[in-house]
Amino acid sequence: MEKFAIDDEIHYRLIKRIEADPEASQRKLAAELGVSLGKVNYCLKALISVGWVKVGNFVRSNNKLGYVYVLTPIGIKEKARITALFLKKKQAQYEQLKAEIASLELELAQSESDAGGVKQSC
Repeated sequence: MEKFAIDDEIHYRLIKRIEADPEASQRKLAAELGVSLGKVNYCLKALISVGWVKVGNFVRSNNKLGYVYVLTPIGIKEKARITALFLKKKQAQYEQLKAEIASLELELAQSESDAGGVKQSC
């Protein structure tokens, strides 16, 4: 199984937000993702440099600093790949959590049966 790094998760979430709202500002993306503006800027630059995202100015924007972020065909393909990795990671976490819950339930049941109705005092 491929490793799913923290940056991959941020890239995945960022790509999803770009796809949903290509005209979102970096500040808005940062707020929605719960990361710093600098982190969004860094990640966008990384996605642009590998060719997953392209950037352009708004055509009818009064704000000359307004940009639109668009997934490239490579970006769409990579989104599918990291979506699969993200799903595998979340499924593994789910299975691990289920096992931990089962273990805790067993521990609780055993401690209740070991107490056998005996009141414990502090």
